[in-house]
Amino acid sequence: MSSSLWETLRRPEALYGDRPAYVDGTSRATYRELANRCRHLAGALQASGVGAGDRVAVLMTNGHRYLECYFAIPGMGAVMVPLNNRLALPELRYILEDAGVHTLIADETYAGTAGQLADSVKQVIVGAAAYEEALAGATAAVLPVGVSDNDVAGLFYTGGTTGASKGVMLSHRNLLSNAMHATIALEYTAAEVYLHTAPMFHLADGASTYSVTWVGGCHTFLPSFDAGATIEVIARERVTATLMVPAMLTAICEHPSAATADFSSMRMVLHGAAPISTSLLKRSIEVMGCSFSQGYGMTEVAPLATVLDHEELLVDSPRLRSAGREIVGVQATVRREDGSFCAVDEVGEVVLRGPNVMLGYWNKPAETAEVLRDGWYWSRDLGYLDSEGFLFLVDRAKDMIISGGENVYSIEVEDALCKHPAVLEVAVIGVPDDKWGERVHAAVVLRADTSVTETELNAHCHELIAGYKCPRSMEFVPELPRSGAGKVLKREIRDRYWGSSDRGIN
Repeated sequence: MSSSLWETLRRPEALYGDRPAYVDGTSRATYRELANRCRHLAGALQASGVGAGDRVAVLMTNGHRYLECYFAIPGMGAVMVPLNNRLALPELRYILEDAGVHTLIADETYAGTAGQLADSVKQVIVGAAAYEEALAGATAAVLPVGVSDNDVAGLFYTGGTTGASKGVMLSHRNLLSNAMHATIALEYTAAEVYLHTAPMFHLADGASTYSVTWVGGCHTFLPSFDAGATIEVIARERVTATLMVPAMLTAICEHPSAATADFSSMRMVLHGAAPISTSLLKRSIEVMGCSFSQGYGMTEVAPLATVLDHEELLVDSPRLRSAGREIVGVQATVRREDGSFCAVDEVGEVVLRGPNVMLGYWNKPAETAEVLRDGWYWSRDLGYLDSEGFLFLVDRAKDMIISGGENVYSIEVEDALCKHPAVLEVAVIGVPDDKWGERVHAAVVLRADTSVTETELNAHCHELIAGYKCPRSMEFVPELPRSGAGKVLKREIRDRYWGSSDRGIN
């Protein structure tokens, strides 16, 4: 296998050059045209001083230019840094400076944000006109530039348990391996028409980006998720596959046009993060009439580790609650603290190995050493394997919430809340939510002789962190439950919301 991600575009250009590579509104391109545009983007970046190993950040809504960045940047030996466009300005600035980003590419939607971040990078390319002008004036680069398997292809930032976001270093080998694994697990073929409606900055969507390209499928896009627009595009472009999180599926099912919508082209919906409610899954299968597959993984494994496929055949099975089985190319185990393997049905930490496991965290050797041991990635997720290798998740060892498909680390929210002068201390947890899977909930203790409303605290949080991290519910309590050693007992707070459930995550 080639050592460069460019291989995933080289093949369809060579075999299917005249086949549609993407449909983006009125913009269309064949695979030959897509590869040529990528070469000109790489040439423009090279002419502006971007070299091998330099970091290039992307701040865009979904679209064909985002797709081009996924191939041109690593293809020229540079490192792509996709930016979560929902982050607050201080969070984005931290990433640019931590990664030492050379160039920021942004679209019109984020022109104002890019202007405010310009002093953190060496150059910015903002807007479609500037992007197209750069391509038109550039000499096509010869791609791929020589890279080795372990050269970093992308830096994908994920929240940190200590509050600081961490850059996950994924090599060409990591992403190529995951693309091959996903192609097998999700059964992608050249007949695929894949809809990017989930954000392209997320590797959950990226897992299919390289796979669909490699087999010569066609990409289509929505700038951001909208239920009505998604239903319309599926019918118009004869979409066969897409990724959705539970909140998206809820919106689709509740949309007025869902009952009469044309979903006949759909082969498969991939949904991620964690098991959704059985009622929502059954309703989604009934409305969309296609196969459903759940993917489990994380950025650190590029990102796919297990898949529960054809869930429509499991709606009355207890295995519907599982995260599926390890995909081809990945080993999924459950371990005790001493590293020994757990018995069947014994709860332990989920530990993964494969060529898709990250190189480590950018400039964070101590954090890297905590989770990478002898080639295995210790996920901090707790679960068990049944007798046939189905993985069941029961809790998270790391203090993380997954809400609407986004990772939210409790400490980030707690830090933001505690910066309000009225807040003495706070505990943030995830609680079950029909729409979001889990919602961010805060138990707040106020300082003596102070008062503040939930609305005021939320407004305060929105100034410091991304909106999706801000609490969706809040309770004011006189004190937090603590152990004899003084540690906050979040489990006692969670138990009031999760009740007798055998899971502490949704």
